[in-house]
Amino acid sequence: MDSSILNAYELAKQAYAKIGVDTDSVIEKLKKVKISINCWQGDDVNGFLFKDIALSGGIQTTGNYPGKATTVEQLRADIDMALSLIPGKHKLNLHSIYADTNEKVDLDEIEPSHYAGWVSWAKERGLGLDFNPTCFSHPMADSGFTLSSADDKTRRFWIEHCKRCREIADYFGRELGQKCVTNFWFPDGYKDIPVDRQAPRERMKSALDEVFEKQYDARYSLDAIESKVFGIGAESYTVISNEFAVAYAVEHGKACCLDAGHYHPTEVISDKIPTVLMFTDELLLHVSRPVRWDSDHVVILDDELVAIAHSLVRGDLLDRTHIGLDFFDASINRIAAWTIGTRNMIRALLYAMLEPTEMLKKTELEGDYTSRLALTEEYKSYPFGAVWDYYCQLMDVPVRENWLTKVKDYEKKITEERN
Repeated sequence: MDSSILNAYELAKQAYAKIGVDTDSVIEKLKKVKISINCWQGDDVNGFLFKDIALSGGIQTTGNYPGKATTVEQLRADIDMALSLIPGKHKLNLHSIYADTNEKVDLDEIEPSHYAGWVSWAKERGLGLDFNPTCFSHPMADSGFTLSSADDKTRRFWIEHCKRCREIADYFGRELGQKCVTNFWFPDGYKDIPVDRQAPRERMKSALDEVFEKQYDARYSLDAIESKVFGIGAESYTVISNEFAVAYAVEHGKACCLDAGHYHPTEVISDKIPTVLMFTDELLLHVSRPVRWDSDHVVILDDELVAIAHSLVRGDLLDRTHIGLDFFDASINRIAAWTIGTRNMIRALLYAMLEPTEMLKKTELEGDYTSRLALTEEYKSYPFGAVWDYYCQLMDVPVRENWLTKVKDYEKKITEERN
């Protein structure tokens, strides 16, 4: 171990000990946190089931950075590269369009066998898998409606797709011994003001009831419902609003998915986390970075990311929360995007864990708001970076910006050759 990093850590350890924080214990706790890394950053949400189908459902990727993955093998190699730069043991989040098969199958025909390659890959690395129905970028979604469609054929197609996704998730969980979280998000909505806001939601509720009719072992799979305030092409009305998602999750024992970009620009999910978990057993987060709209920029260590981490740590909610990343940036190196976003999510959690939470809670309960503000501000300049550097070195991943050199080398040797 680099002696300068170790020395800096020992000094930081002493500083934190004075405020009652055991950095060694914090590191052990951080090791247990799994981040679900979004596979779709690696190929701009194209997948492998269908070729030459444009993105739809209000989803857009911008940029044309060279070297994106175009095969399952390339995507796995790129993910492996990113994982070698990220401390800890994590999970991979798959969309159903990322099936590993040579068969020509539609979304209402997918089976566990079409994802066996992913399970073998994950087993070799000790990773878990999460899953998502892909209810966009498909001719059956061209109307802008899926499970809430008034057309019976369209609705039946998507119900069957979602049922099969739940079966695949159960397969993932059993094979890997880690709970698979399946997130249900739908683009359904109207571009302009609807007359009937009720009927699509009634159809959606009925369809979801059918999708979730079969019970799966909760040890291996968890269903989550995600809302959205608006989307491109659905600016005026979305079927699954926040109220719909939360109410359905509470009533049916599902998890609610809070996406950082799916609310009004003045709303943040950090304040929603403890509230939702008062009424649900588990929670799914989609951590992204909206810029003026749900643009899914790469996660940076900004105020809201730190607030999300604080919300989870201060409320002791990590064990009930599944943290997933949801961004896709085609304007920069895609492996770098994974690395930046995931390292920042972990870094934010470490920052939050290094706070003397119980002492601050006591100060607040006593009504000493002066000390609360003064101390939380002073703790911001404590030597958090030294603990992060030590953790990275301990987990055998590059310290500080040294990971970028490895990404550049990989780009020169591997991804540039794809063009």
